[in-house]
Amino acid sequence: MKSRRKLLIRTGHGSAGAASVPGLPEAQASGPVAVPGPVATTVEPVAVPEAEPVRLSVPPVPAVPPQPAQPPAVPAPSYPEPPSTTGTAPAFRPLFADAPGLNWSGAGDRWSVAWAAQPSAPQPSAPQLPAALPPAVRPAALPVACPAAPPVAVSSGDGPELPLSARDIELIRASLAVVEPVADRATAHFYALLFLRHPEIRALFPAAMDVQRDRLFRTLLATARGAEDPEALRTRMSALGRGHRRYGALTGHYAPVGECLVQALARYAGSRWDADTELAWRRAYRLISSIMIEAAEEAARTSPPWWRGEVVRHERRTRDVAVLTVRPDQAYPFRAGQYCSLETPWWPRVWRHYSFASAPRPDGLLTFHVKAVQAGWVSNALVHRAAPGDVLRLGPAAGAMTVDHSAGADLLCLGGGTGIAPIRALVEEAAEHGGPGRSVEVFYGARHAAELYELDALRDLAARLPRLTVRPVLSGTGPANGALTGELPEVVSRFGPWDGREAVLSGPPAMVRRGIGVLLRAGLPAERIRHDLVGEPASR
Repeated sequence: MKSRRKLLIRTGHGSAGAASVPGLPEAQASGPVAVPGPVATTVEPVAVPEAEPVRLSVPPVPAVPPQPAQPPAVPAPSYPEPPSTTGTAPAFRPLFADAPGLNWSGAGDRWSVAWAAQPSAPQPSAPQLPAALPPAVRPAALPVACPAAPPVAVSSGDGPELPLSARDIELIRASLAVVEPVADRATAHFYALLFLRHPEIRALFPAAMDVQRDRLFRTLLATARGAEDPEALRTRMSALGRGHRRYGALTGHYAPVGECLVQALARYAGSRWDADTELAWRRAYRLISSIMIEAAEEAARTSPPWWRGEVVRHERRTRDVAVLTVRPDQAYPFRAGQYCSLETPWWPRVWRHYSFASAPRPDGLLTFHVKAVQAGWVSNALVHRAAPGDVLRLGPAAGAMTVDHSAGADLLCLGGGTGIAPIRALVEEAAEHGGPGRSVEVFYGARHAAELYELDALRDLAARLPRLTVRPVLSGTGPANGALTGELPEVVSRFGPWDGREAVLSGPPAMVRRGIGVLLRAGLPAERIRHDLVGEPASR
């Protein structure tokens, strides 16, 4: 008989109990169970003594923290005001501005403590959010109150968890080679099994599943190809587990997903599927799911799965580019060079990556540059439909395109199109925290001069920072207006040398890949080149 392995589900913070998962045995009731019996036709009167007055012990209401001395300023809206029949347009009133304590962040606020934003300075006691705040604007999980989750309990009945063997990897790759030509049918069959047997899981996925199906198979391929490197596998799967929190994924969801995945692969792997192959896949899924569960529950101790953010300013820089200023409902920690996932109310459960366009600000506001692309659901909604007052959801900050300012190396930055957003944030951060002798060279590329929408702002920064140099680059036809001409990576290769620099690249994937090649050929070590080529369409 084929070996059947079971994933033992355990509960922890942010997890579903085993009894709540369809297909798993229900937990034994802890109290007496009422058993139906004959219904009594007469009821004897019972003397009930007079009850004593109940005295409730009401805990004291926590004190409301004082408002900041200088409340965050809300920028004036830049979009055209709607016409008014009375002659005066209604003033824009921010949704989150009236909630006390929401956008206050600094030394001692509980989110700074949780993320160790200022580890070197002693922290005063953390202020408490007022109890009167409605649940919609209170934190999803308070870090100081989260109990430590027990270790991940994963068992197959054969002993402790072990890395995949060379034979397991060989069997997994051989079966994937058979499934790959029919990947569309295999993934469609997997989701059909999952949604038919567990319809409650369907709500975690977007209405249109085309991108989701492609993403699933890309993940399987990446896992198979990188299985020999346990550390890289753990890093990739940990990020995936943390990211799944924003969809509402719970620990109890992993077991039914694994069963349906194995059955779908068995159907489409043909003659390459046997008992050993199934065993290898079950080992692989058990390992992957345990890493994802552990990472998700670790993240749940210190951060909510997502934040709410209100659009307080919407600026159209070009026909297809908008700059959004967003006020989060809680202090939002991030670093310049990172990005986050955004979800709009018009496309539920569809998340897209956007980089932060400014360094962390004292007022807590966040800035994003968005370009509407063809067939881009989220980008078109943010550019052409969003307006002040709309509320978005934001996932946690991610990305490793950050810079260590204590190292003091000079910076070389390549930004193409809206990829200039994280470059602008890094320049601001370098100006504030970098050493006085650090130089920053920025190459800002676009096809036409009108698309260099951030050039004036960068030149204003360069006027205040003597060691900042900004070079605009145009690759299309038309007047250059003092800009360099040619493809951005090739233009960069004309300058230099770049020895000893730390390079940061952001923009269209093709431009970033060409830029990496140019810098490697110029002798810049790979460990000094930073970029974030994420594995999904970030701007759609």
